[in-house]
Amino acid sequence: MDILLVTIMPVILGGIFNMLFCKTNFYRAHNAPIDGGRTLGDGKRIFGENKTFAGFAGMIVFCMIFQVLTGLVCSVSSLSSELYTHHANTLIFNLYTGFLLGFAYMICELPNSYVKRRLDISPGKTRSPLSFVIDQIDSVIGVAFVICLFSGLWQHYFMYIVLGGAIHIAVNFVLYRLKIRRDP
Repeated sequence: MDILLVTIMPVILGGIFNMLFCKTNFYRAHNAPIDGGRTLGDGKRIFGENKTFAGFAGMIVFCMIFQVLTGLVCSVSSLSSELYTHHANTLIFNLYTGFLLGFAYMICELPNSYVKRRLDISPGKTRSPLSFVIDQIDSVIGVAFVICLFSGLWQHYFMYIVLGGAIHIAVNFVLYRLKIRRDP
């Protein structure tokens, strides 16, 4: 279980720091929505206000930073990441996988946002237990895919989704209690 946590930790920390970044004045000045405010024939936004280029880029940058830091920690300790199963723990590899982890996280949130706008569900809100679960694991599905693609350990795919979803819920709750998030 430790190796799974170490492997997914750059995304967890990337997500936390990206959420903090999204509270900054810099973000507020550069938070152009990905959909450009456009609507479809139904008159509803494509993705909504919460999906921005700055947030997308922030997640990628923070995942890259934390993947490099994870690589450094693994190189000087007994900790390991499944990403190093078939690949050397190098700066270039860590930057590359950090980029892919952040990109996969963000790109896999877009279909859920698209569907939620069609169903008139407000950003950050859910309507049912199923939509709550989907909201927590949509991004993790992409992250687990990237991890398994590089590690070759496809038998861990669903463990990453469950672990990532559970951690996502716990982190959201903590950030809500700290008044960093509006909704739990």
